[in-house]
Amino acid sequence: MPRFDMDDELTPYLQGSTSASWSVRAASGRRLAAVAEIPEVAEVLRRLLLDGRDTFVTQETAEALLGRWDVLGLRMVLAALARANDDTGDHLHAAILNVCGQSAQDGERLAALCSALASDADDAVSGEARRILEPPRSPDLHRP
Repeated sequence: MPRFDMDDELTPYLQGSTSASWSVRAASGRRLAAVAEIPEVAEVLRRLLLDGRDTFVTQETAEALLGRWDVLGLRMVLAALARANDDTGDHLHAAILNVCGQSAQDGERLAALCSALASDADDAVSGEARRILEPPRSPDLHRP
């Protein structure tokens, strides 16, 4: 992975992450997701995933992280999901469906990533990963 010059290339996006404009914050989340392994960037992304001002920022950032198709991106989204309020959680779930639910192959890729996170040291992350891996429950049609 190329080394990014924090002063030149990422600074506008790091600064944009605190903008009053939802569209600027969302653009920052989309761009910064590509370099989520940089500790300073990861901290900003965690904040954007739980953006308290606009769930569009949450969903755009989550979709960009999930679009990486790696454990790091999914781990960040699952950690946010475990801590999110109901509204934000709905947008994080929507991001997972939008990115990871488009085909059977996507579902298999998501399951493989969740399997890797099912024993994560963070109980919140491992719990969310296991929930995704659970088979859907069918309604009990024989109940009185």
